[in-house]
Amino acid sequence: MKHYFLVIASCLLFVSCDKKSKVEKAVEEIPVQMNLFRFEQAFFETTPQTLPEVQAEFPDFFPEGTPDQVWIEKLQNPQWRELYAEVEKKYKNFNAKQTEIEDVFKHIKYYFPTVQPPKIYTAIGEMDYNNKVIYANDKLIIALELFLGSKHKFYVDFPEYISQNFEERQMMPEVAASFAIGILPPPSDKTLLAEMIYRGKELYIKDILLTENYTDAEKIGYTPLQQAWSEENEAYLWSYFIENKLLYSADAKLGNRFINLAPFSKFYLEIDNESPGRIGCWVGWQIVRSFMKNNKVSVQDMIKMNANELFEKSKYKPKKNE
Repeated sequence: MKHYFLVIASCLLFVSCDKKSKVEKAVEEIPVQMNLFRFEQAFFETTPQTLPEVQAEFPDFFPEGTPDQVWIEKLQNPQWRELYAEVEKKYKNFNAKQTEIEDVFKHIKYYFPTVQPPKIYTAIGEMDYNNKVIYANDKLIIALELFLGSKHKFYVDFPEYISQNFEERQMMPEVAASFAIGILPPPSDKTLLAEMIYRGKELYIKDILLTENYTDAEKIGYTPLQQAWSEENEAYLWSYFIENKLLYSADAKLGNRFINLAPFSKFYLEIDNESPGRIGCWVGWQIVRSFMKNNKVSVQDMIKMNANELFEKSKYKPKKNE
């Protein structure tokens, strides 16, 4: 009997892998070739005399009205040049990353056939961790100074909950997120549930755009321990939201407690310091996953759905760990 169940389990696993491979095989056949432009190299390798050539090649990186002296001072500033040197150590050759980005856009073309892949621009910015990757119009701009490794000396002044995601492995999840943000309709209302579902949709898009090499922890930007804590406490988290009638509350404070970037989520309980921030996003992700598992709906249709309808049809009900 034990052998029989092992055979059944193996067959189910094979069917699941085969189904996945059909999608991946189809993705592999999609032709995507993206042009790469290294703005930071062009800028920091120029001179005051040749700066106009760089300005002509990258006009969008030079806001109108900014005097040339500002750019010359930046070009010659020792701290900026040190940052550029560190970026060059890690990303002088960007070919492997370009291939990974093209793979993300192959997946995008599979699920969203009308999307035209943008041009890739690498740059060095002001360490704005809220804009690590920007996808706008025909440009995908990647701020390389934010992917040097969480323990890099340049990040010592950042809180750990922020710097933990300054890793090279976070680049593709950020690329996927920049696309998702551009196609997702805003939350249907101001309730916590609507915000949770909105963030859950974003994370589900990462599920379909990133290869299996990326873990759930990497997709949401958690450590493995934070991901494990979330899985272990899922049922208790859900009970808390239900018992405290938070799902349909429009209290503005709930965003900072459960949705926004933070060192931990705020239940006002002893578990607070153990919990990761943005736990509402994580739970919203599980709701969307449950919906897609229990309903035959395309990704495009799911994206457009009202949060309440999606939740009601998700059949989401996490089980308590014994």
